[in-house]
This record gives sequence, C-alpha cells and structure tokens, in this order.
Amino acid sequence: MSRLLGWLSVILFVTVPVTVPVSHAEQRDITLEEVITTQRVAQAVTTTDGSVTAFTKVRPRTPYKEDDGGAYTELFVHNAAGQIVPFITGDVRIGQIRFSRDNQYLYYLSQRGDDKHTSLYKIPVNGGESTRVYTHETAIGSFDFCTTGRHITFTAREKGPEKATELAKKGFRAQVYEEQSLKTQIWLLDTEAEELKARVLELDEHVHSVQFRPQHAQLLARVAPTTLVDDDLMLSSYVIFNTDGEEVVRVQSEGKLGSAAFSPDGQRLAIIGAEDQHDPATGRLYSVNLENGALTDLAPGLIGQVQDIIWADNDRLIWLADIHVETEVRVTNLASGETSTLIEQGQAIFSRLNSISDSGKLTLVGHTPAHPPEVFHFSNGEVSRVTDSNPWLADVRQPRQEVIIHEARDGLTLEGILVYPHDYQEGTPVPVIMNIHGGPEAHVRNGWNDRYSSPTWYAAQQGFATFFPNYRGSTGRGVEFSKLGQNDYAGKEFDDIVDAKEHLVAIGLADPDRVGITGGSYGGYASAWGATKQTEHFAASVMFVGISNNLSKFGTTDIPNEMHLVHARSYPWDKWQWYLERSPIYWAEQARTPILIMHGAEDTRVHPSQSMELYRYLKVHGNVPVRLVLYPGEGHGNTRSASQLDYAMRLMRWMNHYLIEQAEGIPAHELPHAERL
Repeated sequence: MSRLLGWLSVILFVTVPVTVPVSHAEQRDITLEEVITTQRVAQAVTTTDGSVTAFTKVRPRTPYKEDDGGAYTELFVHNAAGQIVPFITGDVRIGQIRFSRDNQYLYYLSQRGDDKHTSLYKIPVNGGESTRVYTHETAIGSFDFCTTGRHITFTAREKGPEKATELAKKGFRAQVYEEQSLKTQIWLLDTEAEELKARVLELDEHVHSVQFRPQHAQLLARVAPTTLVDDDLMLSSYVIFNTDGEEVVRVQSEGKLGSAAFSPDGQRLAIIGAEDQHDPATGRLYSVNLENGALTDLAPGLIGQVQDIIWADNDRLIWLADIHVETEVRVTNLASGETSTLIEQGQAIFSRLNSISDSGKLTLVGHTPAHPPEVFHFSNGEVSRVTDSNPWLADVRQPRQEVIIHEARDGLTLEGILVYPHDYQEGTPVPVIMNIHGGPEAHVRNGWNDRYSSPTWYAAQQGFATFFPNYRGSTGRGVEFSKLGQNDYAGKEFDDIVDAKEHLVAIGLADPDRVGITGGSYGGYASAWGATKQTEHFAASVMFVGISNNLSKFGTTDIPNEMHLVHARSYPWDKWQWYLERSPIYWAEQARTPILIMHGAEDTRVHPSQSMELYRYLKVHGNVPVRLVLYPGEGHGNTRSASQLDYAMRLMRWMNHYLIEQAEGIPAHELPHAERL
C-alpha cells in the first residue's frame, strides 16, 4: 500500500503545541543575551513504527556565567504518549542520532567519560543507561547500519604521526602548509564478531560521507582527491564500493555535491548536485544509473534549489526545495515520472527531511518568523509542530515581517525580507539596517532570521527596520539567477543593494540619511563596498569577515578554485587592474561612511589580513571613523556565546550611534562585560 496515499488531496494545516501568548500590552522586550542563547533543534529521527521521535537540541553557553566554549547538544525523546522526555542532558555534545533496525535502541555519537575521542553509543528507547558500542583510535565522524543491522560503517581520520606530542613539547612544531592534513577513511565493524575490531577500506581518496547500499554488500561514499576544502567543494564524487574497497561505479557528476539517498531496496539512487561546474550551489535533483553512473535530471528547469531528499518507497522520492523565500515539499514517482506537491509553501521554512516511518509519517525540522528550528511531523495531510524549545518567546514582542518585491535599475525583479520596527506608522521614515547575506550563493528565507549578526527582534524594539536583500547571484530562484553575478564582482549585484535601499526610501519606510549596511563574508565585502565606493548611500557600516582586496584574497583563501569557477570566472593575473578596482581598498580615499570591521583571528576562508588591509588604508587616509576588532579562536563566523554577544553589542552600538543618535566621533570601544560577571 502507498505510504502517501491520499495525502496530496488533503488541505494542509499546521498545529503547534499549546503556548498561550500574553497580551500585546504585557509582552516584554528581548535582550541580546537572549538572542544568542536561543535554543534550536539540530536533528530529529522517528522510529519506523512512527511512535517515538528522538531529537537533539543545541543549548548555547550562558555569557558571564559559563566558561568560554562551544554550545552543548542535548538528547530528548518525544514518546508515544506525546511527552518530551530528557534522555541525555547537561554539558554534553550528542552527535548523529539513529534508531536501531528493531527500534529498541537509539544510537548516537559523543565523547563521554574516559573517551579520548568521539565514540559510538547506544541507549535503550524504553529507558536505561547508555552503553559504549565502539571507540576508535581517532574520532568517529559519522556512521551507518547495513540492512540487517549487524555491520556498521563509520568514518574516522587516519592516525597522526607518532610522537607528535612529544616532539611538540621539545619545540618541533613546524607546519607544512596544506601537506600535513590527515585523510578521513572508511571503517567496517562486525558487531557480532568475537573481537570487536574495525577494519579499514584502503582508498587513495579523502572520504566525506559513507552509507550502506540497502540489500547489497556495497557502500556509497562521497570522496575527494585531498582533504582541501576546495577539493571538497569542486572535485568530490559519489562512488559505490564493494566492502573490500573495490570500486563498482562512479557517479558522473561535476561541480558541487549535496546529499544522496538509496531507495529501500537499493535499486535506485538519487543525489543533489550542481547543473555544471559553474553552478554556484547544489540544488539540482538527479537519479543515478547504477550501471554506468549517468545522471537524469528529475526537476529540469526548477526555479528553486533542492535542499534534501528521502524515499517514501522504492519508486517515490520526496524532496524539499527552496522556492524563492519559501520552502515546498514535493514527491516524484520515478516509475511514472509524475511530480506532485506534498507540503505547500507557507507552512514553515523546512530545512531537513529527517526520516519517514512505515506508515508515511514524515519528520522534518523547520522554522518560522516566530521561532527557531523545531521538530515537525507530517502525517495524513497535516503538518504539526512537535517541539517548543523556547517557550519564553511567547512573552516577547515579535516584530512584523514580510516579503518585499521591487525592481533593480535594469528591470530585474528582486525580493527581500523586511522586519519592521515596533509600532511602525505607515509612511514614517525610520533608520534601516541593510543586512547582506554571504555566498553570494545563499538567500534569506521568510523564516527565523534573528541571530547574533542580525538581531532583528532587538533592533525592532530599538526603532530600526532590518532589510535582507536577495540580490542577483542569490539562490532560491534557479541556476540562471544564481549565475547573474558571476564575472562581475561588486557590479550589478551590489547595485541591487542600493536599488533596494532606494525602493525602501521611495515607499516612505527608509530615512535616506539613516541607512546602515552590514553582513558577513560576501556580505562583509558588500558592507566594505558600501562604505567606500558607494559611501554616499550609507551612514554606517559593519563589516564581518569580509573581503577588501580581491587580489590578495585569492592568494590567502582556502577556496581559490571555487572562487575561479563559480564567482570570478577568471584569475587575478588575467586582469589585475579590474580585480583591484573591484576591491574596497581601491576606493578607501573617498570613504565617508564610519565602518566597524570585525573578524575571526583564525579565519581560513577570508583571511584576517583582508580586514587589516582595509583598516590600515582607511586609518592612514583619516577621513572616516574606523575600528578593527579581532576574535581569537574564531574562524569564518563566531561560534562561541561570548564572541557572539560581544559582536552583537558592538554592531548595535555602532548602528545606534550613527543612525539613531546621528552622533559625531566614534563610540567607545569598551563594553560593559566586567560589570556583568
């Protein structure tokens, strides 16, 4: 019988856990500490009988109270009675979760007790203590079961050089750039063997993921020539191996690769990939010929991006796609070639299709403008929200959010997400923070966008509107749109941002003299461009892990091949002057926009020297207030609560100083951290 029979003809609606919000008059403001400690669901999986859902929840550390470090990830279970039961909580980090074939155990990854590395554990679903299944000589990265559940495959890095620790103590710590990385390998474990010892598959490639092919003694792995990030992005392949390491077939793809999934009988394989090597992002849906690895496009011409896939049965593939700023779930019958919509747009912004039960209950993770990622179920035509990780949000005043559509100067239709200030009066110009997404192969969805680098709820109560423009080159609108910014660094793509600002002015929302710009990575590049070349349009700028010199950026990044293939479509030596003129440092002398520059000190994607260069150019010219803040231990984005809170406070202080107060000079660099301990 069909697991999805009758679903497509039912009108969908959403139900959520009962949380009674207080009246508008009683609602309170949010704090920046609450913004960066908001919890969210990371993973969710349901038993095959559909009765129990396990999920992990990310719990950030509390600033000023807890020591510095990354967030914790706790394990919970939503049982058959509808109760949410804490399973493993506290200062723990639970990784990949998966139910055993018989639904009796929940397997997970964690480093516990005397573990030297992340190990594989299991815990009884009906209650009890965890048991360590296997600990390896290095950390286990991911795992999968074979059809019977007897054999487990997992990924783990090869062991490092002998006596490395002892040598380091003696001062021998020389680092050979890009040549000392350790490959990740595939390991196989027989759980019924007398001696529980994994064996390695000898492959001359770096492994990113591995899974069993159902009903076959074969593995599917995504591999790359080296451990370099650039090779992962642009040169990885899906390969089917026998369990002795012999290659069976290699998928004939090019460009970036996303997830892959076998049908339950192992006779069909679907992957998410790129249209070609110049496609900026994964988002095309393919079926794979398992004889020769050839691909068939299952959604040709899709004006959107496929994000996740899961099989309903041996013929029908469920897939999740970003369509403009919303998401939609569809199902394609590979036997008949027919595609239907399963979950219409507007239900929530779904990010993952986590599991499907034998009865067809689909478990998803999704968010809305009112809440961060939570667990959802879809069954019998109904979408229901399962979890409420932040019940306190019901007491906080939520700002109004809507989609804005406008035209660029060349007539191209653009869209973005606008978050209004509280108590906004139509036609009243207000200060606006233009928050620019990175990539540029990304886009902002009409969901939960409140985070440390874009604290929209906090900004709304301070009197700011926040606008997220999806400029040309963004994803969510098909491959052609995502390529529109290629070979045009800082050209029409950044003109789109100015055009968005002018549209907000024209409709009476933005005060033209009080518009700020901020963003990270490519959004940081836009923020630097807005403070230099387009300085007349912005009264304040906050640049985060951004680009200032396209010539030196190419020589210091870990993704030069991707930059060439999907961004610049040329090399710096092909046109030195063009690259220089598309760099903010070239226009530093004309800068009149006060700019706050922030960067992770360990960033390998956009080296901190990019921020240092712009800072020094502006400082020497002396025409504009400029400040540089570095975050030790952080990379291409802040991951620790203290760093996130510090960033959010500095962002909002900078915008308040120049957009609300319209003050002269530069705000103090000290923040009140010590008094809050």
